[in-house]
Amino acid sequence: MGLAERRKIKELQDTTFVERVKEIEEICGRGIPYEVDWDSLADDAEGLNFIDNLSCHRLNMALRTICVDDMGKEAVRDGLNLIKLKNVKNKADMKIAFDGGVL
Repeated sequence: MGLAERRKIKELQDTTFVERVKEIEEICGRGIPYEVDWDSLADDAEGLNFIDNLSCHRLNMALRTICVDDMGKEAVRDGLNLIKLKNVKNKADMKIAFDGGVL
């Protein structure tokens, strides 16, 4: 991992993901943390550059759609506890799952 990748990871950890968790709190009333597999992104500059838009922004937009009323907000607050992100190299390996409060 080069200097540029380390700087981008630090920016994502210290700023971007902190802001996204705050945004989730504004959306549903509770901050839900992200757990990122940084090792899976270490050698993927493009993945680092697009993780916010492809993962965080899109998830928060979906949460806005769900949380249009108190019932939706309550469902997200009570059901979603953690958001895990892992970078994969092949489209065939991409997946999304929700199990035990973990997306």
